[in-house]
Amino acid sequence: MAGPDGDHQNLALLCFYPHRAMEARLLATVAAEGFDDLTLAQARLAARIGPSGTRLTDLAEQALVTKQTAGHLVDQLQRAGYVRRVPDPTDARARLVQIAERGEQLVAVARRVEAEVEAEWTAHLGEEATAQLRAALTRLRELTDPYR
Repeated sequence: MAGPDGDHQNLALLCFYPHRAMEARLLATVAAEGFDDLTLAQARLAARIGPSGTRLTDLAEQALVTKQTAGHLVDQLQRAGYVRRVPDPTDARARLVQIAERGEQLVAVARRVEAEVEAEWTAHLGEEATAQLRAALTRLRELTDPYR
């Protein structure tokens, strides 16, 4: 929503617009490259899976969804071959969700698209402004991301 001067928007909205554009570009590209069974909800959850795997309860907490919702999304991702569940080496009762081979292929496409979009944004903003934006957002993450 515009502020009293007509064009002042809060920082969260200004961060949201490029995030939404990146997310839309990613989903469109991965679908075009054969990963057309991935939903936005699944992608958002899968993006939170750490390099060694992540427990379902942690995925649910980070995605701000119930454990049941996270479990349903992971079930779908597993059936599609994007993730696998493995025993947690630190707790025999727990399991980790890890990226599977098809998921690694998807991640490779996503990383390529991210680099393309960032290059476009850098061309638009310039190197210095992009570096300043990255530095400012990295500092803001210290305050806003409890999962970093």
